[in-house]
Amino acid sequence: MTAPITNNLSPKENALQNGQAVGANEFKYKLNANWGVLDSNQYPVENCHDLAIDSQGRIIMVTDNTRNNFLIYSKDGELLDSFGTEFPGAHAVKIVQEGDEEFMYVVDSGWKLNRHWDGVSINEWDSPYNKVVAQAGFIAKVNMQGDILFTIGHPQTVGAYTPDMPFRPTDIAIADNGDLYVTDGYGSDYLIQYDKQGRYIRHWGGHDNQDENLNLANTHGVEIDRRDPNNPVLMVSSRAECAFKFFTLDGDYIRTLKVPGAWVGRPVFKGEHFYVPVCWSDINGKNEEDSGFIAIFDKNNQVVANIGGEQPVYQNGELQPMKTSWNLFNHCHGLCVDDDGNLYVGQWRANQSYPIKLERL
Repeated sequence: MTAPITNNLSPKENALQNGQAVGANEFKYKLNANWGVLDSNQYPVENCHDLAIDSQGRIIMVTDNTRNNFLIYSKDGELLDSFGTEFPGAHAVKIVQEGDEEFMYVVDSGWKLNRHWDGVSINEWDSPYNKVVAQAGFIAKVNMQGDILFTIGHPQTVGAYTPDMPFRPTDIAIADNGDLYVTDGYGSDYLIQYDKQGRYIRHWGGHDNQDENLNLANTHGVEIDRRDPNNPVLMVSSRAECAFKFFTLDGDYIRTLKVPGAWVGRPVFKGEHFYVPVCWSDINGKNEEDSGFIAIFDKNNQVVANIGGEQPVYQNGELQPMKTSWNLFNHCHGLCVDDDGNLYVGQWRANQSYPIKLERL
């Protein structure tokens, strides 16, 4: 008789034992299957959409379950706090330091649990009986207790969109001057720039540009690459193209980094490397279910290790299509890296599981 699952892993992830080593090359980790596990009746999650670390070293997780949009953990996985009911589509979180105080920007994608769900449909996106249904999303600046300070709504209010254009934002990056860069990855696929007070500056991207380099497809993540401190640039995922696109902070196109086989999310920088959650492997032109992994890139933007995926292969300098190893993750969606190099990974559609910790070896 099979024993019931009691740890933080989905049935697929239980194929690996707690404490087992995963990874490759210098990026090897011990799987901690019990980190952050809570009573799901008291602290339910739907999707662990994103994570961030504050100045106290606390792990901030956002979920689209409005019983508790925020779960605050210690690095040891102890629950320190939980709060928030205002974000039915909580999708991304970013922490910013302003003077002596920290704040969070929260991105709500507009997807919310459907009170008329038929109990079956999960991919019937246009059905009124699907598990999630769409409304307009928004961005909120909140303090570290979760109190909302201001919100940014549909860009039609500032004349940037027409009323018929959907707005379902997915991520946010924050420049040193406080400017905000928002990806509308579930809406109209633009990247929208605001100032630190939420005032509209410009937008670019979308579809059907004369210059195809400007097109964005399911643009899911954005971050500022500050590895050259004299030349910070925007790094934007065009997820359905399996690519990152680089832009100046004023929206001028620079170059494209192709990541064949990988539906990539936000890059997370740590030193000269960056870590990328991959939600799906693109196999034979299809984003396969339960095929996520984590790709790690070096200072030259080359993949040096895949966690939960087959290891990268370059031929004549070209990265070959990558894919999952099928034995670890479902859909990697958000992650953060602590000062010891440990990874905290959140997943979409992973049986309502809590974040997973990968302890650096």
